[in-house]
Amino acid sequence: MTDSPGRGKLRQELRKARNRLTSEEQRIASSMLAEQLKSLSWFTGARRIGAYLANDGEPDLSEVIAYCQSSDIAVSLPVLHPITHKHLLFLDYHANTPMRLNRFNIAEPHLAAQSIRLMDEHDIMLMPLVGFDAAGNRLGMGGGFYDRTLAHYRENPRRPRLAGIAHSCQQVDELPVAPWDVPCDIIITPDKIWQFDKSA
Repeated sequence: MTDSPGRGKLRQELRKARNRLTSEEQRIASSMLAEQLKSLSWFTGARRIGAYLANDGEPDLSEVIAYCQSSDIAVSLPVLHPITHKHLLFLDYHANTPMRLNRFNIAEPHLAAQSIRLMDEHDIMLMPLVGFDAAGNRLGMGGGFYDRTLAHYRENPRRPRLAGIAHSCQQVDELPVAPWDVPCDIIITPDKIWQFDKSA
């Protein structure tokens, strides 16, 4: 996965845009995203979701995670794979889950084999992104972690619904798409929902 200079430049611009949001704008966005998700029957009826802890200006899912934990929806968080270092594992996450900082200084659950959850155990995967377009294409941080992890599930009917989570300022007219990019089934911003999966 070798990124093009154009994608790298776009990534820098979009990261700056989301980091310009004030703490109050971030708080409002977090609350609006939670309300958007709670309006979707496939979310409120989920048994398990994959989520993330916000970093680098990403939308905060704290309210979403709290809602899930109070509504008997199990939550998993990504952990950097300890062997390949290029894939993600997803582990159970609870209020008392022991956490540690990974090499990107992002909190993740301590790796414990009994807490690992397979991809097809998830109904929904809420994924952070740097940029998106109205066709459902997703531009990540450049490490390819989600794309590698999801590559073998692209055509699997048992895979989770892939939901990109973003601020409105992260939308572009058209993303330069690489062959390994895994598109989203749905993209959710504080003020809009794009559904590309007809079963959504």
